[in-house]
Amino acid sequence: MRKAVAVPLSLLGLGVAGLGYATVVERNWFRLRRFDVPVLPAGVRPIRILQISDLHLTPRRTRLINWVRSLASLDPDLIVNTGDTLAHPDAIPAYMHAVEPFLDRPGLFVYGSNDMYSPHFKNPARYLWRTSKADTRRALPNLPWQELGTAMTSAGWLDMNNSTARLKVAHLDIHVGGINDSHIDLDRYDQIAAPAPADADLRLGVMHSPEPRNMTRFATDGYQLLLAGHTHGGQLCIPFYGALVTNCGIDRARVRGLSHHNSAYLHVSAGLGTSPTAPARFACPPEATLLTLVPARPAR
Repeated sequence: MRKAVAVPLSLLGLGVAGLGYATVVERNWFRLRRFDVPVLPAGVRPIRILQISDLHLTPRRTRLINWVRSLASLDPDLIVNTGDTLAHPDAIPAYMHAVEPFLDRPGLFVYGSNDMYSPHFKNPARYLWRTSKADTRRALPNLPWQELGTAMTSAGWLDMNNSTARLKVAHLDIHVGGINDSHIDLDRYDQIAAPAPADADLRLGVMHSPEPRNMTRFATDGYQLLLAGHTHGGQLCIPFYGALVTNCGIDRARVRGLSHHNSAYLHVSAGLGTSPTAPARFACPPEATLLTLVPARPAR
């Protein structure tokens, strides 16, 4: 009888240890990932883009807030926030404190669904057979997304939701196109659809959810680098296998990191946070990314 009980108890112990690791250790084990992206014209000096995404911030996440502030030592030339910043109605001051060291340099942002709708409990197992896109949502947004946007634009950052812009970053002339969150059908690519200006030093596309239909349109319009978040890198992954799901239309192989989509480079951030109703990560640490843009390699 003792042997029959010992096996389940040992499995239970492993489960409890794994849950503790995922919710206490890995969830707060912030990482910086680095990639070189060869998209600049020949002879142009490199620039650095810091991408932050999916903070899902609540006011008391002091460790995350301080870690984001510490990234100022990287001295990035441009900051790009790809959405899902909020998880609490009082989180805007905490977020603005986190990014305060970067507010003296150019920045861009788009929204994610969680900037508008507060988190509520959902069975995480449902991601195995469908995305969260069809979940019933509140009739009206109940998070202060407009105030979040005002705080960032007042600091000089550009609102790229279904919009285009031209800006100077260091010595480069950059054209940016962005869309709102496709996960809740707020993307309006038709509003920005047009060939990206060929005379720009860089053509940058920004979105929250990496839906292939939008990525294809960005690439067809001549955007060279696409930035997205949303996936959390799978959030709960299997070692040596990777993500089980992506929660959007992108394939598992591109759920995080640098890859290609047609003629464009694509970077999907695994993000820095989790929903407060599912505060766990496993085999997928929270991350920000420093992208160093360098001249493209000569064609052979």
